[in-house]
Amino acid sequence: MTYIPRLHTQYTEEIVPNMLKQFEYKSVMQVPNITKICLNQGLGKAIADKKIIEQAIDEMSRIAGQKAVQTLSTKDVSNFKLRKGMPIGARVTLRREKMYEFLDRLIAVSLPRTRDFQGIRTKGFDGRGNFTFGVKEQVIFPEISLDEVKYFNGMDITIVTNAKTDEDAQALLEGFGFPFKKN
Repeated sequence: MTYIPRLHTQYTEEIVPNMLKQFEYKSVMQVPNITKICLNQGLGKAIADKKIIEQAIDEMSRIAGQKAVQTLSTKDVSNFKLRKGMPIGARVTLRREKMYEFLDRLIAVSLPRTRDFQGIRTKGFDGRGNFTFGVKEQVIFPEISLDEVKYFNGMDITIVTNAKTDEDAQALLEGFGFPFKKN
């Protein structure tokens, strides 16, 4: 028997039937789903210290459960002492089972650990059904030990869906239990 993440079963058994009724889709194939989750850290301080990138890649790999890669600058910026090809960030793209596992840990454990958490604002939708929000510190994830952290770095998390509108995407994320802020 193969392993199926909890949120994937919740999607097929609860979210799809609810969204079929709510939005009156004609087919199950019209119901939007999450295609990938992208984690990204921009590390401007890494120009001076290369160890920051190594630590960020290690932390992001532990958070995501998948190896992170460094991002490189694409052009020279003399004001920032930046040269083309220098490492300036870290990123990971999660799909399938790892994506559902990360989303489950994010919703159930990490976001509630955020200081003074009251929900996530819905301003992060891009008009095409994708949702981006930021996390101020990486220590909200249980995989990161506070004692080992030298630099507190935030990250951007983008949830990419195949929804046509933001309303469809928001309903999909609310079905997963995503904690949106009440107006």
